[in-house]
Amino acid sequence: MTTELTYESTMRELATDKGVLRYHEAGDGPPLLLLHGSGPGVTGWRNYRGNLAVFAEHFRCLVLEFPGFGVSDPTGEHPMLAANAAVIRFLDGLGLHQVDVIGNSMGGIIGAQVAISHPDRVRRLVTIGGIGRNLYSPGPGEGIKLLMEFTEEPTRERLVQWLHSMVYDPALVTEELIEERWTQATDPDTLAGARRMYGKAAFAATQAAAAASDAPPYWAMLHRLKAKTLITWGRDDRVSPVDMSIVPMRTIPDVELHIFPNCGHWVMIEQKAAWESAVLAFLTRKDNA
Repeated sequence: MTTELTYESTMRELATDKGVLRYHEAGDGPPLLLLHGSGPGVTGWRNYRGNLAVFAEHFRCLVLEFPGFGVSDPTGEHPMLAANAAVIRFLDGLGLHQVDVIGNSMGGIIGAQVAISHPDRVRRLVTIGGIGRNLYSPGPGEGIKLLMEFTEEPTRERLVQWLHSMVYDPALVTEELIEERWTQATDPDTLAGARRMYGKAAFAATQAAAAASDAPPYWAMLHRLKAKTLITWGRDDRVSPVDMSIVPMRTIPDVELHIFPNCGHWVMIEQKAAWESAVLAFLTRKDNA
C-alpha cells in the first residue's frame, strides 16, 4: 500500500467557479477530509503524507490544498477567509454530504468553523494543536513570532529557526525538509499569500479589526459544535502552547483531549504511531445507541 501512495499517484484536481482545487486521494471507505496548517512552504501533502497509508486502510482520504499556499489556484482573498468557502466548494464538487475531518493548526480552526456553520456536514472532528486561545502563555507564541519574522524577511536562517520551533526533536529538521520548504515558501505567489496572513502590518491589522468587531471570535463559539471532537496536542508545542486547549476542552460539548509528551506542533509527524492509534480509535468507535 505504502509504495503506491506517491505524490503523483494520489494527486487530483477539481475545477470550481473560483479556480482549481488540488487534493490528494487515497483509500476506500467513509470520506475523511484532512486540512493542513499554515506556515512557510506548507502543503497538505507535507503535513499528512506519512499518515496516509494508515488511514487509507479505513477511509477514503482527501487531503485538500487550501488556496493561497501555492498548490491550489489562489482566489486573491486572505488565505484564512478563502479556506472555509474552499472546503464547502470541495465537498459540494465531490458530492459529499458528510465527512470526518482532521485539521492541523489552522486546518483545525477551519474544520471547527465549518462544523459550526454546517453542523450536518461534519460527523467527527480531530484537531492537532492551534485551536483555542492563549490563557497563561503570552500570545502570539514563539513559533508565530518566528513565522512573522521569516515572512517579513525570508532568509534560509529564519526558515530554519522557525522549523526548529515546530518540533521537540531537532533531528526532524533535515536538509531535505529545509530545502523543500524553502523552495515552496519563496515562490512569489505563495509568499504574497503568507504576507497577507503573517506580515507584521497585516497581522496587526487583523488583530485590530478583530478587537473593533462586534462579531465574537471563533473560539467563543465552540460551544455550538455538534460534532464529536478529539483535540490532540503536543505537550511541548511552542507555536500554540498547550494552555490554548483549555477553552475548547471546556466549551465543546462532546470533546476529548489527548496530549502527547516529547512533542511539538506537528503531532501527526513527531508522535506518528501514537497519534494515529488514538485518532483511529476515535474515528472508528461505534456511536452509542
